[in-house]
Amino acid sequence: MNKFRKMMAAGVVTLAAGTLAACSNSSNSSSGNKKTLNWMDKTEIEGMDLSKVTDATSFTQLNNTMEGLYRLGKNSKIEPGLATKTSTSKDGKTWTFTLRKNDKWSNGDPVTAKDFVYSWRRTVDPSTGSQYSYLFSGVKNADDIVAGKKKPTALGIKAVGDDKLVVTLDKRIPYFKLLMGFPLFFPQNQKTVEKYGKSYGTSSKTTVYNGPFVQKGWTGSNLSWKLEKNKNYWDKKNVKLDTINYSVQKTPSTDYNLYQSGKLDAALLGPQASKELKNQKGYTLRKTASTIYLEMNQKKKPFSNENFRKAVSLSVNRKELANSVGGAAEPADTLSPENMTEVNGKDYTDLVRGDATKKFNTYNRKEAQAYWKKAQKELGKSSVSLTILTYDDDASKKGGEYLQSAIESALKGVNARVQSIPKKTALDHAGNGDYDVFLMGWTADFSDPISFLDLNTTNNSQNWEKYSDSTYDKLIAESKVTPSETTRWNSLVKAEQRIIDTQGVTPLYHPEEAWMVRPTVKGVIYNGAGAPYNFKNAYVEN
Repeated sequence: MNKFRKMMAAGVVTLAAGTLAACSNSSNSSSGNKKTLNWMDKTEIEGMDLSKVTDATSFTQLNNTMEGLYRLGKNSKIEPGLATKTSTSKDGKTWTFTLRKNDKWSNGDPVTAKDFVYSWRRTVDPSTGSQYSYLFSGVKNADDIVAGKKKPTALGIKAVGDDKLVVTLDKRIPYFKLLMGFPLFFPQNQKTVEKYGKSYGTSSKTTVYNGPFVQKGWTGSNLSWKLEKNKNYWDKKNVKLDTINYSVQKTPSTDYNLYQSGKLDAALLGPQASKELKNQKGYTLRKTASTIYLEMNQKKKPFSNENFRKAVSLSVNRKELANSVGGAAEPADTLSPENMTEVNGKDYTDLVRGDATKKFNTYNRKEAQAYWKKAQKELGKSSVSLTILTYDDDASKKGGEYLQSAIESALKGVNARVQSIPKKTALDHAGNGDYDVFLMGWTADFSDPISFLDLNTTNNSQNWEKYSDSTYDKLIAESKVTPSETTRWNSLVKAEQRIIDTQGVTPLYHPEEAWMVRPTVKGVIYNGAGAPYNFKNAYVEN
């Protein structure tokens, strides 16, 4: 995963930061478990059109109301979805999936292989405007289709009857199976998409579902809605909940009060509460495969100036920033988070760390001022003004305020202001290049650093900051075509070191959120990467 944003798009980031909660007055099932849950999220839904959304809140909704070839279980382990059988050619370039025959859309239509063909073609079609179409790179002809050189019908996917799907790749993709569990690769009901046109996916009523739940009551802008058990879902007997009630809570003090009063059974904690409650029963840490960072719009001055970007990075005390936003956030000295990818027995980030990561992602007021002086000379200006764009949730606003103070204090002549607006509006601004500095983040779509690094290549649709570096592009391209795992990892490590050395983006911290969750909540699957929450088998004990 409008920057998986997720942006999938991480609330400072578009992380899905919700957790599952029990409603105290819910009904009981025959097994004695409660059938209704109340769950909070800290940011609103961007949309329900899987070809267009980019944020983790929306992807989590899609992950629970839609289903693809696989589902991602605990620790991102592949679990059965619509595919009952999978076969792969010896060269790894042809995948054949046999689909279930008893799955239906919530409108009663059967789910068929043609729904996958339609969905994938729609997403890579440039006219759709998907910012995630680059993830199809490696599927035959996808790159040419996205570039407008070939028609979507040339994509390497075809239906053989209703229950057989054949996918052809240009090259072996090491993480292909993981991708199939990500909502971007789920099917879509053509009849519904065409019926609603531009309104498709903009509300619960203009969307159709084939997953464990159906969504009700989301109008496109409201901050509460429901998920209800899907009576047409093929595995409905294993879905234990009848209803999940959602509400968006942007202020930790408010959601914790609701938790204490029994109106929520889970609450995101603010900085002080995180410290005070850490030894209480129900205290839960959610570790995310995410990074919060600054994007500086490099189509504008002074942000196109590398020395200015370095000055900004060096002016930020990342430990103080992480403490100010709460949870158990860790200062970031790499773009990729720790404990996401292992390479030959070592954490990938240990390979990345070096002189550049230590120098430019470490607070150094004196060095910040030295780079600011270089930038002033190159820009021919002694002062600049900038606006830091953030979401309007509590953590984002606190992060923006800290950065404003830190930058103005260290860099005399820089005047900063904070603009905190609803997430969807902020993403629209950023996607249109209408911003100076954006405090945002990214959650990995799957457990591989390419999920972070691919974003910043010159022509990537998610490259809102317009970073462009030929050395970086070459290294990323090399990682995708080499048959050697050693060469691939070396290329990715060098690419990450390069983007930090040039401050193409400015990593700030890796979120780890603190929650209070009632111990009666069971069966919730949380993965730091991808669409974080899977509620298919969740339940609440009495």
